[in-house]
Amino acid sequence: MSHGRCGAPAIDAFLPTTAAEARARGWDELDVVFVTGDAYVDHPSFAMALLGRVLEAAGFRVGILPQPDWHSAESFRALGRPRLFFAVSAGNMDSMINHYTANRKRRNDDAYSPGGRIGLRPDRPTNVYCQRCREAFPGVPVIAGGVEASLRRIAHYDYWADQVRPSILVSSKADLVAFGMGESVIVRIAERLRAGEPVAALRDLRGVAYLLGAREELPDHRWPDASNDGRTVELPAFEDVVAGGLPFARMTKLLHDETGPLNGRRLVQQHGDRMVVVNPPSMPLDERDMDRVYDLAYTRRPHPRYAGEPIPAHAMIKDSVTIMRGCFGGCTFCSITMHQGRIIQSRSKESVLGELRKLGADPEFKGHVSDIGGPTANMYRMRCTRPDVEKLCRRLSCVHPTICKLLGTDHGPLIELMREARQVPGIRSVKVASGIRMDLASRSDEYLDELAAHHVGGHLKVAPEHVSERVLGLMKKPVNNSFEEFEQRFRAASQRAGKEQYLVPYFIASHPGSGVAEMIELAVFLKQRGYRPRQVQDFIPAPMDIATCMYFTGLDPLTMQPVDTAKKLKDRIVQRALMQFFEPANWFVVRKALLDAGRGDLIGDGPQCLIPARAPKEALERRRKEAAGELGDATHVHAEDAGTERSVGYRPGRKGAGRRRRGGR
Repeated sequence: MSHGRCGAPAIDAFLPTTAAEARARGWDELDVVFVTGDAYVDHPSFAMALLGRVLEAAGFRVGILPQPDWHSAESFRALGRPRLFFAVSAGNMDSMINHYTANRKRRNDDAYSPGGRIGLRPDRPTNVYCQRCREAFPGVPVIAGGVEASLRRIAHYDYWADQVRPSILVSSKADLVAFGMGESVIVRIAERLRAGEPVAALRDLRGVAYLLGAREELPDHRWPDASNDGRTVELPAFEDVVAGGLPFARMTKLLHDETGPLNGRRLVQQHGDRMVVVNPPSMPLDERDMDRVYDLAYTRRPHPRYAGEPIPAHAMIKDSVTIMRGCFGGCTFCSITMHQGRIIQSRSKESVLGELRKLGADPEFKGHVSDIGGPTANMYRMRCTRPDVEKLCRRLSCVHPTICKLLGTDHGPLIELMREARQVPGIRSVKVASGIRMDLASRSDEYLDELAAHHVGGHLKVAPEHVSERVLGLMKKPVNNSFEEFEQRFRAASQRAGKEQYLVPYFIASHPGSGVAEMIELAVFLKQRGYRPRQVQDFIPAPMDIATCMYFTGLDPLTMQPVDTAKKLKDRIVQRALMQFFEPANWFVVRKALLDAGRGDLIGDGPQCLIPARAPKEALERRRKEAAGELGDATHVHAEDAGTERSVGYRPGRKGAGRRRRGGR
């Protein structure tokens, strides 16, 4: 790798983003052109960098078109006609979640764009980019991938349009959708296209979805490495699920039953006279392959084209190290399992320590590793202890309603890795910022001692999400006792370490099943524990999630039992206000909610009360501004800094220290 001044890598250390950069490498033609909705950051946490480096290591010439001007096809010709294919992704985040709040309001910044600027990508860019690629170079195969495409590979409810939309294969006209984490499938696609096979011949690959023509027959593909019966599962047709109800719920159940790579069957779904075909997922990477992916020559920096314009997402993760991927938690509101998979895929200790040594030797590194983890901080090397059972198991969560007795929950390898990470030259501290799975952590006092003594900077974020037993059950989260047990164990571990440290719990408002009564229950719990959420996390129905089906259909697809959901803005405002009952400006909303629920006992000046008997001046001032129309679109108190501030609870002996606010997750 060549470097410029002050240790910064030179431009030729990056994958080319212009024709001139490609020519500087001696390339007059590229094999693959990535089109992405994110700025190009050459860090393994950014998909286009990771997949581009994987293809480069396999001998392919790769270029990247980051955030091209989508208003015409001209920008899509900037790197010339790719010899093999265009690889299209909306970016690291779903574009609609990136662009809009839970109330469908436009966000004011974009963490994956230079300077945090908005407007550098369209809504649903996968569709737009695919169509522009076809305009730019007709006849070049177009392969869509990434989170946005993965979560839309079949018919899905679109929260922002409030309607069921067809598979993204229909709207984007991509030749294939490579769903899930794409390292293995993208290399196979490139190799087979290089060998001269037509793109239609690639329909036998794992991890791809495609659209059959009206006159095409469903091919008779088999996957001998799968422990299934070879059946193809037919989902309810697009035309049947548009109205929601039982057909949509049944589709969701069938989809989630077939997401396991070891036993998942092929899915088909009619869209008019055409058929969407979804092959079984790609097999998980083993340790050797994980090491190979993460050991590549990343510069870990934004491309020099962004000089002077920092990219917020890079600033947040630049000093972090990924040690694993996947999650077996199966939370119904989370998309990790649908994209990264349920099987934990871990790097070797040697690979992680090698990355830390490179980081420690970087002259611009300040010595502090911001996070060592993944989707969850403490699932490293955890997997089913019975491979013969794992091949057949279709359980959607290994830890709900109880932790499976066959799940390996040993924290030993992680503890060893954490200890050795702190000894790497140039590393002054290693923090854990990924969320802790509390029910697993409570099984290991040794892990909690290690965590509290060396890897927490005063606050540790956790995600209990709610306290209502019913809501937690619908979320597939542990009962609230799990949080309370962890809270006690973490406090004891911090005391043994001689440190005063606090948890930063995150909670969700308006999740399916959560009504006013459940939010009052949560508010009382927060009052008792002295927690003050500085930012309310509103439930956002992401495509294909189980909780999204509950929101749209009013049914739990796993049981077909009815589930009530707060859909109206006024009801969502009430839930947010109840979680932030301590904000004076929320007084009138909270008071009405308490009275309507028959909980006037929580209004007054007693220590157990949520709000005082008389309206504070801030509430009166807010009401005056609302009447005068001075608040514009503002409808609730919503602090800009995320987290949960610790305050003085009403129970005797509670301490009020540690009120420092925490950055968002």
